[in-house]
Amino acid sequence: MENFFNYITSPLGNDEIDVWFKSNNICFEKLELFFDFSYGLNKIVNETYLGETSEMSEEDKQNHFMWCWKKNIENFERENIIFNINGDHLAYFIEFFNEIFYRQSEKKVRDSISTFLNETFNLNTSFTKSDLDIILTIYKSLDTNMVYIV
Repeated sequence: MENFFNYITSPLGNDEIDVWFKSNNICFEKLELFFDFSYGLNKIVNETYLGETSEMSEEDKQNHFMWCWKKNIENFERENIIFNINGDHLAYFIEFFNEIFYRQSEKKVRDSISTFLNETFNLNTSFTKSDLDIILTIYKSLDTNMVYIV
């Protein structure tokens, strides 16, 4: 239990964080791009969600998410940044938004996603091992599903 508590609460030193970023081959420009992707998706989901004014079925929620997902990918395609539509990145974000957005009755929790993303991707803050695991999961899932045109 103590190890778990340390995992989620103990900040790492700057040297440890630098080594971790280098050992995981994290490119800071891509990290910024993946923040933009995540933040853009959240913005589209929030701005088009009708659940506040009407009851949405599970199917409606999934259809809404997929519409938002495709819209976000299309927005990046306009900038010649291509992501696959399907893949583990889709599975990650579906689960994330189902848990933190669609299944939440409290608007305050749904609205906290943008704060969470800002804090997760803020390189000027301290990180715990848990924070770095979240970054790595998002980074790898988006990186492996980004189409590199040669």
